[in-house]
Amino acid sequence: MRDTVASIETFIINIPRDVPYLGAARSGEEANQFGYLVRKDNRTLYPTTDKSVIVKVTTAQGRVGWGETYGICAPRVVCVLIEELLAPIVAGRDPFDVQVIWEDLYDLMRVRGYHSGFYLDALAGIDIALWDLCGKIADQPLHKLLGGARRDTVPAYVSGLPKPTLPDRIALAKEWMAKGFNAFKIHAVMSADSIVADFEALRAELGPDVDLMVDLHWMFTPAEAISLIRALEPYRLALVEAPCKPEDVQGLAQIARASSIPIAAGEEWRTVFDARARLELGAVSILQPEMGHKGVTQFMRMARLGEAYHARIMPHATIGTGIFMAASLHAAATIQNLPYHEYQPSIFDRNTKLLKGGMTCDKGQFTVPQGPGHGVEPDDSIWQYVVDQ
Repeated sequence: MRDTVASIETFIINIPRDVPYLGAARSGEEANQFGYLVRKDNRTLYPTTDKSVIVKVTTAQGRVGWGETYGICAPRVVCVLIEELLAPIVAGRDPFDVQVIWEDLYDLMRVRGYHSGFYLDALAGIDIALWDLCGKIADQPLHKLLGGARRDTVPAYVSGLPKPTLPDRIALAKEWMAKGFNAFKIHAVMSADSIVADFEALRAELGPDVDLMVDLHWMFTPAEAISLIRALEPYRLALVEAPCKPEDVQGLAQIARASSIPIAAGEEWRTVFDARARLELGAVSILQPEMGHKGVTQFMRMARLGEAYHARIMPHATIGTGIFMAASLHAAATIQNLPYHEYQPSIFDRNTKLLKGGMTCDKGQFTVPQGPGHGVEPDDSIWQYVVDQ
């Protein structure tokens, strides 16, 4: 008889930071009593610590699968959804029914409008843990279960350059170039009033062969984004990410039609249905699936649909301990048209030290974790950062 799911547990992880994600808080960006601040330029809430939700699935025979989901804001919401709504439904199921389980859980709340947000994040955490279990039971790495790896390492681009001034950002980029990295993305939310000047200086200082990208963090109207992209054209960007509000599907298509620079999006999408609506309109040519929002099942469905539209796949990497990052690297290893995977050094280099299993990023390349499943699990040192629920 096959093993079955016996229990699902959740753990909120809260890791202190010296400097908040995206860079030091500016005037008017003070943290509130719960440790959140609002970035002025994109009016979005961010934590001042690294928050995440780890999911542990245990089978009747004692096997354990580890998952993780996006938990940087109000992580208790995700935990309650898993513990009260989802865990009882998954109990007794065969882990190898993982895709059917995702579909069953999605159906539970779809008519109530829960086809995104916290609910789908909760599904992602369970999904990653179940895929990890499948790999462990089969004694195979996750990429084998997904059809096989096309590469042993995954190309990385450095994301953010989170320094307060342009000379500091240029200096940091040169440090990474000396370490073997040749692609950089700027978070414009930290320099919204000087984006064009920043790229003029970056291109001049870093040379013609570096891939430069910008994340516009949904800050602009379509008309504003088109005007900005035209001003950026001389600096030959590899992509412009999230130029307008994520719900403005027609606006994104309008920008894509007017842009000579490839348009990228997908971080905040949860399912293949989100991707389909944009791909059908030609609104994006680069998809950025975020494993922490989607889980393995929807990540792969989105990537395969993108490949059918001849889009490139460049996975997003947000705040986490590294568990969903490991799953993302396994998935990325299987994808044909994948130029880069996002690398956020201030998160990856520190938080992955709290995991067992090899996962590094060196000389512009991620290593794909070895071993069955996604190849990593929490080290004992991680539990010091668990928050009481």
